[in-house]
Amino acid sequence: MSKSKSSSAEDQIRTEPIPYQKWGAEMVDQKAVEQIDYAARLPIARAAALMPDAHVGYGLPIGGVLATENTVIPYAVGVDIACRMRLSICEPIHYMLDQKSDRFTEPLLSQTQFGVGASWSRGRRADHAVMTDPIWDMVSRLESLYDTAWEQLGTSGSGNHFVEWGVLSLLQEDEQIGLEPGNYLALLSHSGSRGLGARTADYYSKLAKSLHPDLPKEVSNLAWLDLDSEEGQEYWLAMTLAGRYAAANHAIIHERVLTAAGLQPLAHVENHHNYAWKETLDDGTEVIVHRKGATPAGAGVLGVIPGSMGDPGYVVRGRGNGASINSAAHGAGRQMGRGQAFRTLDRGRWQDYLKERRVTLLGGSLDESPEAYKPIDEVMMAQSDLVETVAKFTPRIVRMADERPRDKRRRKKKERNRRQNQ
Repeated sequence: MSKSKSSSAEDQIRTEPIPYQKWGAEMVDQKAVEQIDYAARLPIARAAALMPDAHVGYGLPIGGVLATENTVIPYAVGVDIACRMRLSICEPIHYMLDQKSDRFTEPLLSQTQFGVGASWSRGRRADHAVMTDPIWDMVSRLESLYDTAWEQLGTSGSGNHFVEWGVLSLLQEDEQIGLEPGNYLALLSHSGSRGLGARTADYYSKLAKSLHPDLPKEVSNLAWLDLDSEEGQEYWLAMTLAGRYAAANHAIIHERVLTAAGLQPLAHVENHHNYAWKETLDDGTEVIVHRKGATPAGAGVLGVIPGSMGDPGYVVRGRGNGASINSAAHGAGRQMGRGQAFRTLDRGRWQDYLKERRVTLLGGSLDESPEAYKPIDEVMMAQSDLVETVAKFTPRIVRMADERPRDKRRRKKKERNRRQNQ
């Protein structure tokens, strides 16, 4: 296996992007379009697509899909490797969310941990087979991440990560779900691979950039690793482990929360949306499909597309649209950055929005207000040729990371300024 820098010629990008399609283009900001255009000019690009929830990211936009040949781009997978969704469907006792709310609120508070660096004490660490996965011993640098990974197993990140109870309205029968249409109590979570994924992404992204020093600055974050190289194989193994770890994370969270609430799941649906897959294009080309904030939507594939803390999410079945590289949106998608949200959104209006929808929020901050996101139903309409709606999830009790101290200071300063100007 090789381990050498590319030549300057190999880092030359195309003068024009390869042809690709955009969904919901009227909802996507120009900077995100420019990012996917540049990605589609990479010499290794074989196909691309842009989802309706797209917004600016690092290198590849969130909501961007890029297929490359025998290469993997760490930053096109993302910093939170294998960020994903998991939905557990329980018995039809959704009415108890109102009648006995403490039964559901307490497990969210006692059985979850949120935020950067959040971990469990030694006495509460989870036990899962992922911590004995052979990949830990196959990639030497993973050894230094092991203890932190164990401490963080069964925890969630900050930002838009959540664990929430809600009502699932199953609209049609589905063989994979195996339940009759109707309303069910459900638990939904969104999180990824925590410190393991973040540190893996950071290391291999920097390594990839060092191997492609002549890439134009517009695509420098899209430096790649050849899968025939030692570095590429190492990253692929580490990414695979991060994916298994993220799945274990969700499984543990659901087991703990459901057990504390005295419930057993009847069915579940789950999917990654920050990952790279080995797939085959419609023309028979074998490629690596990077979905950075995009949901796999191959024919018949189930997935979960959330809205916001105050808006519904959807269980979908993929239609297998080759033009989208069998992909769909991964959520509503931000329509304003976090800084803009803190500067412009009103806390009282945010709280009224949740109250009107009977949503109880545990934690959370203003930058995650529903107003900071695109209307989820418009996103879904824009991709009706990519997915079919199977069920609708309405959030009712939402647990997110507590407001960070600096955000609290920012909010209080804004409130003081408002009072002084009245």
